Amino acid sequence: MIPVSCGEIADAVRGELVGVEPAAVVDGAVVIDSRAAGPGGLFVALPGERVDGHDFVGAATAAGVMVSLTTRPIEGSPCIVVDDAQRALGDLARHVIGKLPDLTVIALTGSSGKTSTKDLIGQLIRPYGETVVPEGSFNNEIGHPLTALQATATTKYLIAEMGVRSLGDITYLTGITPPQIGLVLNVGTSHIGKLGSQDNIALAKGEMIEAVRPGGTAILNADDHRVAAMRSRTRQQVLTFGEAPESEVRATDVKIDGEGRPAFTLQIGDFSAPVQLQFIGEHYVSNALAAAAVCVAIGLTPEQITDGLNAAERVSAARMELTERPDGVTIINDAFNANPESTRAALKSLAAIGRSRGARTWAVLGEMLELGDTSADEHDAIGRLAVRLDVNRLLVVGEGAKPIHLGASLEGSWGNESAFVETIPEALELLRQELRAGDVVLVKSSKAAKLRSLADALVEDAQ
Repeated sequence: MIPVSCGEIADAVRGELVGVEPAAVVDGAVVIDSRAAGPGGLFVALPGERVDGHDFVGAATAAGVMVSLTTRPIEGSPCIVVDDAQRALGDLARHVIGKLPDLTVIALTGSSGKTSTKDLIGQLIRPYGETVVPEGSFNNEIGHPLTALQATATTKYLIAEMGVRSLGDITYLTGITPPQIGLVLNVGTSHIGKLGSQDNIALAKGEMIEAVRPGGTAILNADDHRVAAMRSRTRQQVLTFGEAPESEVRATDVKIDGEGRPAFTLQIGDFSAPVQLQFIGEHYVSNALAAAAVCVAIGLTPEQITDGLNAAERVSAARMELTERPDGVTIINDAFNANPESTRAALKSLAAIGRSRGARTWAVLGEMLELGDTSADEHDAIGRLAVRLDVNRLLVVGEGAKPIHLGASLEGSWGNESAFVETIPEALELLRQELRAGDVVLVKSSKAAKLRSLADALVEDAQ
């Protein structure tokens, strides 16, 4: 974080200084984990499901932090006492970003592809200026301000990934970091259980476009009609991407190679050039176009954009992460998270790889969460899609995902190709018994289903 005095911080967060002088300066990292605390930093004591951050204020003080944000005084520790530590964290980030007038904020949201796209944007623009990129999927009311507070006086670009669970979420997050560039990737069914309908999801995600600063650029997916309709929600410049003919940043001649990696011709105005992505899955074409559109908005040349796309590599783990085991089994770990759209895309990629290799394919699927009343139908449809794509074996894990197994079993002539188990150890035992050289295994689920541990175990089995 840029150096800020404790008195200035107290004013920004409407807090009371206890045991610390107003002139004392915070010039280290802002953290919520006392194990990451260091000299000159600031520790935010947040309540948690299992622990209370206030129990670790002393440890943070011993590690050298200048002050802690707390909701009560802690004996022996310098504190800024506030009513709500989480809200104060956001207020502090808003204040600090306001002191960085030369910073360009690039904010993005979407039902799927957010983390992969922000990773890609980061790779493309980092050579052209100091860039802060969120770790993992730091996209909520805690992770977002922590990311924003990493910006310094020399930071040129701040990439801000923003998630949505309810109306107003993006309005709050963009209030912390008002974007010069606001990007909406897509409107799917993720969190439909909380928001009620895709139209409500679009309403929530469109808050991004309304937040674009005067003189900024709103970037919209021309292939998604709900996103394209957001044009009416801004008076700022609009830039579109997609495969639709009207897209200003466009992909044509899309092809998938034998490893499931997409290639296409990138068109930006009169410019066109071939792009070969190193990522698995046709859905990465849309992510790449979105990243390219951001680069257009900040002034990179088409040649710079093309070179960056061709060189880009996967950054975050468990997102279509392919591992070739020494015994000939291929594991595709896409278990970071799941919704119907991303699961369909992963299944299509699995099928394409299987066809190109002449290999037996396995889809190991867990529950997709936050689908509300649509949950049973959405899971059933995934099972039926696996059959239609000629996936050879389907293994469904966990009671919440059972409709996938039922849908597959009722589709076409499938019989024993689909299996259901209740636990991860059962799934691992079945796979260890039945996998053979040449098999390609996709592991996909929502984060809470914890199938990532299953994917990790499968990778480690042959090491």
